[in-house]
Amino acid sequence: MRKLVPILLCLVSIFTFASPEIGKEVADFAGKTIDGKSVKLSDFKGKIIVLEWYNPTCPFVKKFYGAGKMQEYQSQVTSAGYIWITINTGGKVADLKKAITNDKNKATIVIDDTEGTIARMFEAKTTPHCFVINKEGILVYKGAIDSVSSPKTADIEKATNYVLSAVSALQNGQKIEVSATKPYGCGVKY
Repeated sequence: MRKLVPILLCLVSIFTFASPEIGKEVADFAGKTIDGKSVKLSDFKGKIIVLEWYNPTCPFVKKFYGAGKMQEYQSQVTSAGYIWITINTGGKVADLKKAITNDKNKATIVIDDTEGTIARMFEAKTTPHCFVINKEGILVYKGAIDSVSSPKTADIEKATNYVLSAVSALQNGQKIEVSATKPYGCGVKY
């Protein structure tokens, strides 16, 4: 019996900290914005929420920000009254503030997740790794931002944008066609 206790404790911790599943409610999390303000996911309950993992030095992130596309996507979502949260895991806050300014980020908020707490919770793998949460707090999409895993700006127009498709489907009361994909980009550092 004593040998089973450590195994059971490991299993409990695995299930307690398992990443969010499609169709299940997302656990609340707390973080600090780059301005030092405390924020919780539950602060935005009742709204569609997009989570975007961010690394300003990643070529896959630069592909979208350099072309102004990520800012366009952020503006589309926020102008509809929804929430876009950019999450940065690692790096110094001062450098992050500068990068966010340089990239002309249009997210509702930017969270500094230096400890990687939120990234671990979501098992964020890459930048950009995206998640879409519906108004009820249910995860409806997780994975790549789009269908072409390339760092080339020219490939943006060739791709299907999974995040905007999910948000549009929610907005129009339609079924989300693609709810999970393999994320691509630079590895998230914990």
